[in-house]
Amino acid sequence: MAKYLLAEKKFEKIQIFEQRPVAGGVWNYTSADREDGFVVPRIAPTTAPDQVVYHANSDKPEIVSPVYDMLETNIPHTLMNYTETPFQEGTSLFPTHQVVLEYLQSYAEDLAPYASYSTQVQHLCKNKSGDRPCWKIETLDLVTKETKTHEFDAVAVASGHYNDPFIPDIPGIKDFNKANPGVISHSKYYRRPDAYQDKKVIVVGNSASGIDLSVQLSATAQLPVFISEKEKATPGAVVQESKPWARHVPEIAVRFANGHIETDMDAVLFCTGYHYSFPFARDVRPPVVVDVSHAAHLWEHMLYTADPTVAFLAVPQRIVPFPVAEAQSALIARIWAGRLAPPSAAEMTTWLEEQVASKGAGKALHNLMFPKDVEYINRLHDRSVTAGRVDGGDNDGQGKLPPYWGGEKRWTRERFPAIKLASRALGKERHKVRSLSELGFDYEEWKKRTAGVAEELI
Repeated sequence: MAKYLLAEKKFEKIQIFEQRPVAGGVWNYTSADREDGFVVPRIAPTTAPDQVVYHANSDKPEIVSPVYDMLETNIPHTLMNYTETPFQEGTSLFPTHQVVLEYLQSYAEDLAPYASYSTQVQHLCKNKSGDRPCWKIETLDLVTKETKTHEFDAVAVASGHYNDPFIPDIPGIKDFNKANPGVISHSKYYRRPDAYQDKKVIVVGNSASGIDLSVQLSATAQLPVFISEKEKATPGAVVQESKPWARHVPEIAVRFANGHIETDMDAVLFCTGYHYSFPFARDVRPPVVVDVSHAAHLWEHMLYTADPTVAFLAVPQRIVPFPVAEAQSALIARIWAGRLAPPSAAEMTTWLEEQVASKGAGKALHNLMFPKDVEYINRLHDRSVTAGRVDGGDNDGQGKLPPYWGGEKRWTRERFPAIKLASRALGKERHKVRSLSELGFDYEEWKKRTAGVAEELI
C-alpha cells in the first residue's frame, strides 16, 4: 500500500505504523507461544490491542506470531511474489517462513523512512481538524511507552486477519477445559511436533493449517492422529492425500457428534481459523466487525462504504494474499490521489447488496476461491489502468502497475493444491525442488497438448 501511495507522488505525508520491531508482520516468528488470559471458547473478536511480550535480555517487544518452526508455504512462490519483485533465484518452490520473512523485509527496505516500528495503533476514529474531517489515530510506542495522536486524511488498515484465534462454543467445552487445563490449544500457539511426543491428539479442522499440523504430528504423536471435521472441504479447495496414520471423525460435541467416545486425550488442537478483528476500530460506525465471520460494509472487500477514505486490505479468504493486497492498493491509491473517480455511494451499496444476496452475510461473503480470486485481481487491474495519466509519471504516466494474472498464472493457481501434494510426497527432498516442471507441471507442455486436442476436435 505504501509503495503504491508513494508512486502517486501526490501525498505530502505517508506514515506506516507497525507494532512489531521490524517489517514482515505475522511472518516474524516468535518463541513466545502463549498469551495471558487465553480462554475457551473464543467466540468474539477481542476489543483490546494485541498483548506484548517483553523479554529480560531484549529491548524488542514481541507480539505472538502464528508462525511455527516447520512452516512452509502452501502456495508456490511464483504466485506469491509482488509484481516486478520475484523471490531470489534458487528459492525452493514452497519456501520456508524464514525465506518469506527475508523476502518481505528486503521488499520493505526502501520504506524505512516512512515506518514507525514497535508502534501499536490503539485507537482509530473520525475527527475534525478545524473544519476539515480527518481520521484521528492514537499510537503507543512499545519501547518508550510514549503515546501520540496523529491526524490523516485517509487510512489503510493492513493488519490482516490471522491473529485473533477462534475456538467454537461447543456444548460442554468450557467445563472440559476447566477440568483439563492445558489440553485445549489453538494452531496459533503450535510451534513444533516434538511437544506432542507419544500424546493422543485430536486436530479440529482440516483446512490448510489442520492438514499441515496433522502431517507433522503423525511423526511424533500416538497414532492414529484424530482429525475432526465439522464440514467437508469445499470441492477443489483442498486436494486430499491418503493418511493411513489418521482417523477422520465428525465434529466434536465434547463427545463426537455420532456418539463415538475417545478417552484420555492429551491434546485438542483447534485449527479453526481466526476472527476478523480490528480492535483499534471499535468506535468506527457503522462497525466493520459485526460478528466473527466477515467484515461488513466493504465495497469490493476493501473500501469502507460509509466513508471511502478508509480501506481494509487482504480481507478475502481462499486467496493468494500478497498479489490480492497489491491489486487492492493500486486501485485505492489512484482513487485517493484523485486520478480515478471513487465508486458512488449507490454503486457501493448495490455491489454489497448483490454480494449478500448471492452469498449471505456470513463466512461465504469473502470466499474468493479459484477462479474468483483470479477474476478479482484482473478486475481491479482493469479498473486501475483506466485512471487518468500523470505527466512525468512512471510507465508512461500510468504510475505503478498492478498485477494481472494471465494464462500461466491462472493455470498454476488452479493446480496449486495438487502441486503442493506432489511436493509433500517427496518428503525432505521437496526442499530441493525449484520449479513446477520438476514436479511434472509444465504450462508450455500443457498448452501444446491441449492445442493438439483442440485441433483434433476441429
